[in-house]
Amino acid sequence: MQFAAAVLAFLAALGTATPASAQADPRTALLERAGWDAVAAGRLDVAAEAFRQAAAGDPRNAQLHLGVGTVAFLQHRNDDARAALDRALAIDPKLSRAETLMGQVLYRAGDLPGAIRVFETLTAETPGDRDARATLDRWRRELDLQQRMQQQVGDHFAVSFEGPAEEALAAKAIESLDRAYWRIGAVLNIFPYAPIPVVLYTTQQFRDITRSPEWAAGAYDGTIRVPVRGALDDEKELDRVLAHEFTHALVRTLSPAAIPTWLNEGLATVFEADSLDWAEQRVAQSKPVRLAVLRASFGRFSGGQAQLAYATSAIAVRRMLQEAGGFAVANLVRDLGAGVDFDRAFAHRIQRTLEEFEDTP
Repeated sequence: MQFAAAVLAFLAALGTATPASAQADPRTALLERAGWDAVAAGRLDVAAEAFRQAAAGDPRNAQLHLGVGTVAFLQHRNDDARAALDRALAIDPKLSRAETLMGQVLYRAGDLPGAIRVFETLTAETPGDRDARATLDRWRRELDLQQRMQQQVGDHFAVSFEGPAEEALAAKAIESLDRAYWRIGAVLNIFPYAPIPVVLYTTQQFRDITRSPEWAAGAYDGTIRVPVRGALDDEKELDRVLAHEFTHALVRTLSPAAIPTWLNEGLATVFEADSLDWAEQRVAQSKPVRLAVLRASFGRFSGGQAQLAYATSAIAVRRMLQEAGGFAVANLVRDLGAGVDFDRAFAHRIQRTLEEFEDTP
């Protein structure tokens, strides 16, 4: 699945793949269509400008503010997304697509009670929306768990856990994360100053709340989420998983906007352990995979496919770090977060095109 397909799937999940509103002004209608087309093509900066102009021309059109909010959400600009959706809902309080997206914005920003309130209204208005009901039920379970949890706060991390039995594990997790903080931060020259939230779950809690595939050992969505039953018996595995997810947190610090999955996961996999022998063996057993195929989420892969995707990505990123250095790779991620075209940013920071990089032994 390419980036455009992933975005369309996201929009379809909201019930609004390419909404079209009745426009009195043909120019505004064209801008709206151009905005949704640009979203589908992954050209989010172009989409943002198209929707901005359209909304300026027709400020009482809720669908246009929904477009502005959708692009901001996809670019991880939570405050801008919320402001645009507030405007859409002020115009049309029952615009379900805006309500759905508002709930997701609040959830990602860490306002779980606020997200629940939005979805309670949404499900009351659309009782037949089974996806919204399932999401609301899941969020209520998460809030119930969250309210039972205790917390340990270190210099750089705030770790939540369910009860006294996990207290020693929480302390171990903070020690592990602190080591990762200094080790990985030194390579990329980035040290987040705000405490990063971490939640330790049972395996079932983790699957229920994150909806991650069975092969996933952790998740990051603004919070590091890790299933840790038995982790004290295998501290190396705990170190590996926490370093991997912390790297995702570093990437989000460098680029609030989404970056190609192979680059994000490649960085996380490189920094999770000292050796990539397993990755080299896995790639040697299969046909080469082009990085362009690995731009979208790995969640669509089976276990074996995912392992190959991670291996391919990690080997590519290790080469980038060896050839260009951590500072250059970090700046590449920053460039992408600033909206620089990927091909141009890659050629500038890595000193060759992606195609040349892949074709060079």
